Amino acid sequence: MTNISLKLAETVSGSGIKSVYGEPVVIDGTTIVPVAAVQFGFGAGGAGDEDAPGGAGGGGVAIPFGAYVSDELGVRFRPNLITLLAVGIPFVWVAGHAWARVIRALKK
Repeated sequence: MTNISLKLAETVSGSGIKSVYGEPVVIDGTTIVPVAAVQFGFGAGGAGDEDAPGGAGGGGVAIPFGAYVSDELGVRFRPNLITLLAVGIPFVWVAGHAWARVIRALKK
């Protein structure tokens, strides 16, 4: 069981920065570098001897944030609008409810 855990850890540590920043792509003189938030999680279990049952598991998620674009205008970050909406809508909802509670508290 320990060997599986070590192999999983080596796989994740080997991915490093390449999993957050993608390989640069050049299209018509414009360089594009994709950017994502990446999270991995792994677990393992077992008992003292090799005949006992054990377990291992893992998972991961990558959320594309956008891309760095380099052209004749310079380097700039272009966000992924779908990701911004997915993060922004719940934030605005929570902020609105918090603001409503503050207003109710001030009215009393």
